[in-house]
Amino acid sequence: MSLATILIIKDQASVRRLLVQVLEDAGYQVWEAANGRLGLEQFQAHPADLVLTDLEMPEMNGWEVIVALTRSYADVKIMAMSGMHPDELQKATRCGARRTFQKPLDLTALLQAVQAE
Repeated sequence: MSLATILIIKDQASVRRLLVQVLEDAGYQVWEAANGRLGLEQFQAHPADLVLTDLEMPEMNGWEVIVALTRSYADVKIMAMSGMHPDELQKATRCGARRTFQKPLDLTALLQAVQAE
């Protein structure tokens, strides 16, 4: 049985490392990228089973990542996170994210959502 793979795209290194640790501890293989451009390159080189992206990032924001991935990969599973107003999270859903999470993150809820995918 192969491990499900998750790509985390998040510019804040400390939060990214925490998410990597939580998901690896839960048995996932996790890749990471510090911004949307790098995340898109990472996904193109190694498609993941699930992408968890922040919305506010330098170089390429999360909405751009979501649109680019859903245009090129019809079955891609994406979850978005943001500390912005909930309306911005709804915009991410309209762009193609399956689930959204308000920051600060509830790691238990996030892990449950990942496991449900």
